[in-house]
Amino acid sequence: MSDVLRLDGGGDTLLVGVREGRPSIDYWGPALPNGSVADPRLIERAVSHGMLDHGEVFSLFPESGWGFTATPALQVSRPDGRFITQMTSQGVRQFAGGIELALADNRAGVEVTIRIDMDAATGVVGFRTVLRNADPEPLRVDWISPVALSAPDGDILGFGGRWAREFSSHRFRLASGLWASEARTGRTSHHAPPFLVAGEAGFDEHDGEVLGLHLAWSGDHRMLVERLRDGRIQVQAGELFWPGEIILGTNETHQTPTLYAARASDGLNGLSARLHPFVRDQILSGRLRKKPRPVHFNTWEAVYFRHDLAELKALADRAAEAGAERFVLDDGWFRGRNDDTAALGDWTPDSAKYPDDLTPLIDHVRGLGLEFGLWVEPEMANADSDLLRAHPDWILGEPGRVQPLGRGQYVLDLTRPEVSENLFAQLDTLLAANAIGYLKWDMNRDLTHSASGGRPASHAQTLAVYALIDRLRAAHPGVEIESCASGGGRADYEILRRTDRIWTSDCNDPIERQSIQQAFSIFFPPEVMGAHVGPADSHTTARTATLDLRAMTVLFGHMGIEADVRAFSPEEFEALRAAIDQHKRLRPLLHSGRLVRQTPADPGAIAFAVVGEGEALASLAQIETPRIGAAAPFRVVGLEADVTYEVRLINPPRRPRASMKQIPALVRGETLQATGQWIGQMGLPMPILRAGEIAVFHLTRNPA
Repeated sequence: MSDVLRLDGGGDTLLVGVREGRPSIDYWGPALPNGSVADPRLIERAVSHGMLDHGEVFSLFPESGWGFTATPALQVSRPDGRFITQMTSQGVRQFAGGIELALADNRAGVEVTIRIDMDAATGVVGFRTVLRNADPEPLRVDWISPVALSAPDGDILGFGGRWAREFSSHRFRLASGLWASEARTGRTSHHAPPFLVAGEAGFDEHDGEVLGLHLAWSGDHRMLVERLRDGRIQVQAGELFWPGEIILGTNETHQTPTLYAARASDGLNGLSARLHPFVRDQILSGRLRKKPRPVHFNTWEAVYFRHDLAELKALADRAAEAGAERFVLDDGWFRGRNDDTAALGDWTPDSAKYPDDLTPLIDHVRGLGLEFGLWVEPEMANADSDLLRAHPDWILGEPGRVQPLGRGQYVLDLTRPEVSENLFAQLDTLLAANAIGYLKWDMNRDLTHSASGGRPASHAQTLAVYALIDRLRAAHPGVEIESCASGGGRADYEILRRTDRIWTSDCNDPIERQSIQQAFSIFFPPEVMGAHVGPADSHTTARTATLDLRAMTVLFGHMGIEADVRAFSPEEFEALRAAIDQHKRLRPLLHSGRLVRQTPADPGAIAFAVVGEGEALASLAQIETPRIGAAAPFRVVGLEADVTYEVRLINPPRRPRASMKQIPALVRGETLQATGQWIGQMGLPMPILRAGEIAVFHLTRNPA
């Protein structure tokens, strides 16, 4: 008996077949004609000698018990030694936009329900699995991936990095064996974020079959790519459990995070063209659409821990004059907080810095027409804090163990109701007593002793964080929240469901930011990407950058300022104000359009475009010294081919003759006209850019 179930969405068709009791993906690609079902003999594979008689029994949920000799989707065991499972289909259920597959092994006492949802608009597919223990004996779960997917045999694009250098991409080909990326830090991490792309050999931004995976989970995780013995490539992703962390009693269940997957035939830009609207409408539930993202002013790199009310008011005055719409008071505002070694956990204003609480500053900020925001780090506490002096046992960990500190702090055990209740009460009181419209929610250390009550608790801690944020949002629905974890250390679709912005990196150096934002943009749309104009001298890289490069780089995200604007020269300040005005005019395009990463002729440059209906903004930043003397035309792909655009360089070079003897008309500031087809094929005349310079073009439909 066989069943073939069909899902359609975003111009794609997904066929799931169930044969011999096991499910598999028969087809996933461009939409098939209605009623089209593949002959099952078309997916048969020859079996070579030297293998089991049925070959590598790869399915949507492969098990070792059926003869799958690579990494199975499920690894479980019982105290009596049983570990083999051989599940078979117990039925399928199809509903609008989705499929449920029930599998069970009665002898093993294991049941699995796989849910597959395909978004009708974008074709993004979500896979989620529930495991149930139907046996009297406890079931220990060592690994469960929602599903295993077959990937194109070619290149893998993985992502890594470090603090202040997040979302670094690396490409490789898996000749044999297993590649895995793991994070045991209790967050998505800086070094192993939970996403990857697998594609045909040589895929790029514009061409090639690609499969993108994103595990929506903010805790420990593992992603793996493995070449099977018959040559196929499998990919899996799931939570990474500590030994004995998940043990299910009779009838208890465990639900995996959702693994989101999307495919495209037109490279990484095609993948983003599916993922960005999916995030906007499904992950964010449309709440940011038609809601302008306020331009931030963040106090951190202007004052650090030095909080003086008069100085902060002066900064707010200057920020408002520059065009900021939200003033975020960063770390250092709560009692006893003069550096990062003390006071974390005591969420009341420091009376020495704020003798009348935050009210005078908030009133001043709001009187300028700015919204007021506040930095918090609720999941952590310093040893030197009233909270831990009163409750030393509230630390996440094993009693009596010495924990390595991170930024002088411990992790609080949010799995204990009294701890979460205390944190909620502190934050609820703070929000109820003050006109605070925004929280920058930070997390500045890795989890190292993820234990509570003598058991591993990384999974439960992650769920407790979600629950605390959900409770606060329910109590204060008008408050927006930013996900920050020493920069981009907690960036995934599940945290984004309950937040409104991701702080992409603590590095505001625009040279570094260009590549950070390029990789981030594969999976996330621009309006959730926190990006700030920092000081001329970067405090993370010690590199000096022009205001033009700093401002034009952050133009393409959720824009903000994180510098002492009082120290800007009059010329710099006017340029900043002009850039913010430009961003506000372009927000409707930037935060709803289609982002298309470009491939400039010079590999030392990074280029983007955001394309809307009859309008586009394109940027090319020269990151390294150009390898050729003359500037190649900037071919902007992704425009509407038949539309005639008026093209303007919005930031003409201030001293053009310093690098050019002859200056093209477009570079001189003249407006030119060309069709989208011409621009994509022949390109736009470019200024000669030196390392650290940028050119940004605004294209609008010719009204004639």
